[in-house]
Amino acid sequence: MSTRPSVTGVVLTYNESRHIAECLKSLAWADAVLVFDSFSTDDTVEQARRHGAEVLQHPFENFAQQRNAALAHVQTPWVFFLDADERVPAELAEEIRRVLVREEAGWWVPRRNFIVGKWIQHAGWYPDYQLRLFLVDRGRYDPQRVVHEVVLLQGEAGCLQNPLIHYNYDSWGEFIEKQLKYARLDARMQVERGVRPRPWTYFLQPLREFRRRYITWQGYRDGWHGLVLSLLMAYTAFRTTLEVRRILRAG
Repeated sequence: MSTRPSVTGVVLTYNESRHIAECLKSLAWADAVLVFDSFSTDDTVEQARRHGAEVLQHPFENFAQQRNAALAHVQTPWVFFLDADERVPAELAEEIRRVLVREEAGWWVPRRNFIVGKWIQHAGWYPDYQLRLFLVDRGRYDPQRVVHEVVLLQGEAGCLQNPLIHYNYDSWGEFIEKQLKYARLDARMQVERGVRPRPWTYFLQPLREFRRRYITWQGYRDGWHGLVLSLLMAYTAFRTTLEVRRILRAG
């Protein structure tokens, strides 16, 4: 009998009917699968149950809170978080099962992001390491990071070699909509940290973001996609600063 520690795959969902079936198929290697749903209004829950997942529903406050709430229901030593629009290739699944017996408390996973049909290899989008695999009793999500969540890990983390596949944006409109949502959340975190924009921030922050994405992180090597992404991320930085100002003025 194998002495390999067991792992639960956890997927947060809200109206993920389009993705959930393929996502759960890619988690077939896990010892248990938990879909932690924010009261979807489509058939996400029904599909998840048909594919053998345990489904729990919990009101959504923010991403960090939701992930921590899900952790409270994990019964295995290890947890692996997967988004509904992500897939676990067979090579990654095999590598995960191998490292569960190692001494590390967690593992960073590289991620391939497909944006508007193209794998983006530069501009900060690859390898895009995510800390998704960790010991349940050694990790929690930072409650201060309500978006782009950060795991507070007690112990060392290693890096896996095989990547997740992430089908995150099908259109530029979807990309812009999601980035503006992130901008609003990020602005609130900045205000809480005491950030106060200066007059030059509105110009310099987007410029720095474009330079970082397009030049430092070689976005130009992704051709037209790299240019558009770098410009849109610069615009997101500008909108974040505007949102900080709006929150401060609203008092």
